[in-house]
Amino acid sequence: MALRELKVCLLGDTGVGKSSIVWRFVEDSFDPNINPTIGASFMTKTVQYQNELHKFLIWDTAGQERFRALAPMYYRGSAAAIIVYDITKEETFSTLKNWVRELRQHGPPSIVVAIAGNKCDLTDVREVMERDAKDYADSIHAIFVETSAKNAININELFIEISRRIPSTDANPPSGGKGFKLRRQPSEPKRSCC
Repeated sequence: MALRELKVCLLGDTGVGKSSIVWRFVEDSFDPNINPTIGASFMTKTVQYQNELHKFLIWDTAGQERFRALAPMYYRGSAAAIIVYDITKEETFSTLKNWVRELRQHGPPSIVVAIAGNKCDLTDVREVMERDAKDYADSIHAIFVETSAKNAININELFIEISRRIPSTDANPPSGGKGFKLRRQPSEPKRSCC
């Protein structure tokens, strides 16, 4: 079975639950007292998807403004970016749009973008309507899912959908692409001088 390494970065404001999503996916655990990420943290998890193994190389970036300049280092070369907002804080959804704009301008051209509305277990204090977020995600051709790292809602499904959207290794490259084929040239007979 083929092994593919897929770099994934998580982006979004501080406190939206990026680290909690990663911990739930990788360790299947939740810590309500998790400390804010400084710079970035790195974790991996390998899952089977169809006839391949996908090893997710997950970069969980810090959400504080002072670390924002480091983000390009983590999304450069990424197969996917998960942009997380907190459904109970409207301003985190507004900031998400800035992340999308930055990714479109400076990220890899074929990056798979996923939008995760975290903390969906707190619907009684919701500020961002699911329909509004879904409409926005559809308008930018992004994956959309509401998650709860606390209650393990849609965490695995998020990564499965990323696997589904990433082009297969056996997909034919489009004609006119940047690739080229190497062909063996027939060797010419050697001539001797004598």
